[in-house]
Amino acid sequence: METTENSVPASSGRSFRLLCSPEEAPHVEALLQAQGYRFEPEPFSPLCRRLLHEPRPLGASLAAFFGYIYIQDRSSMLPPLALAPAAGSSVLDICASPGSKTGFLAQLVGKNGFVLGNEPSRARLATLRANMHVCNLLSVGTCTCEGQKLPLRPGSWEAIQLDPPCSGWGTVEKHPRVMELWQGEKVQPLVGLQRLLLRHAASLLAPGGRLVYSTCTTNAAENEEQVRFAEEELGLERLPLTPFPGFVWEELPGGEGTLRVDGRRSAAQGFYVALFRKPYSAVESVAEPLPTRTDARPPRRGGKSVGRREQPGQELPREALAGPCCDPSLLPPGRVMLYGDQARFLPEDAARLLPPDMAWQGALLGKFAGGRLHPAPRLRVLLPRRPDAGTALVLDSPDDLTALLSGQSLRTELEGREAALWWRDLPLGRVSLKQGRMTATFS
Repeated sequence: METTENSVPASSGRSFRLLCSPEEAPHVEALLQAQGYRFEPEPFSPLCRRLLHEPRPLGASLAAFFGYIYIQDRSSMLPPLALAPAAGSSVLDICASPGSKTGFLAQLVGKNGFVLGNEPSRARLATLRANMHVCNLLSVGTCTCEGQKLPLRPGSWEAIQLDPPCSGWGTVEKHPRVMELWQGEKVQPLVGLQRLLLRHAASLLAPGGRLVYSTCTTNAAENEEQVRFAEEELGLERLPLTPFPGFVWEELPGGEGTLRVDGRRSAAQGFYVALFRKPYSAVESVAEPLPTRTDARPPRRGGKSVGRREQPGQELPREALAGPCCDPSLLPPGRVMLYGDQARFLPEDAARLLPPDMAWQGALLGKFAGGRLHPAPRLRVLLPRRPDAGTALVLDSPDDLTALLSGQSLRTELEGREAALWWRDLPLGRVSLKQGRMTATFS
């Protein structure tokens, strides 16, 4: 076994990503610092930070509540960085919940891109959708299918992320019994599922497209041996990865050009990342017919189940969305469609990549009633770029913001029924007004 030394921060604290524009990053950091958090940059991405001091759980911070940060193990941040999708491109994430990598991919492709996050477990699908909603990632669509049966057109995706179910040996410090639970023959069903997923992912990949395969295990049967399977059986080409700074790496025979994180010495999970490219000569060897639907439920197109009252309604013109808490000019290319009374955003590339009868869901914008949009309280990315004195409340103290979130109302001079809430230069969301008193209900 070969070990590669890189500089690893002395801190063993947790890591997180900033979910904001470069211009907003200093304001998000200021909000964290105002609540007593201290952190430092991660060396492998300008979007990532390492926590140094945590006066209260980071998940309870205001920045986390409003979706400006996402807590994530530092090793888990590597697969999207290894895939490195271009801005404006589209990516398929086959096993997506809770959304750590899905969200990072959405940041990398930007608001003009498209990420389809598939979660095979219906129980975990709600977590994925809730996280993407809080993070205000309008470029993400979600669906729930068995990953090896995703009903997508062969050869249609330029970039695919596959982080399949695995034995999780790399999480042994958090889950001490994991290696006891997944030993010997118990691992074989996982290995078989990973190969089914790899085969189908290869069939969906366009010629010249890139596929990242990653796990949070240190088991060679789920890592290096799967790389050999992808090369020998599926015809994929291994693309050597340059080690990211800030980690200590191991290398096992057969793992050349892949990345194996030494979790203990990297103050992170043990992790494995491999990158492949589909050559033109491999198209016929892995192509599969488009899977057909086998369930009896009616399909869903971008919203809830298509039924008597939930069939897609009309497309909403963008001017119909305008209001004090929504600037429709900030929407990326795509359509806004009604599903019942819900307005959902469908990215432009979705129409090209997804079959018309496929069940999936676009990002929620809010409810459309009485001829107007009532934006979702957490929809901050469509707030006007500057707070308007007549329609926005700007708070300066984290304590005032915490009081509002705890159920207290604030007296304002604002009129109307709704207003935009800001903390200094950060837009936060939509709040209700009644006779000038502001109340917040963020769900």
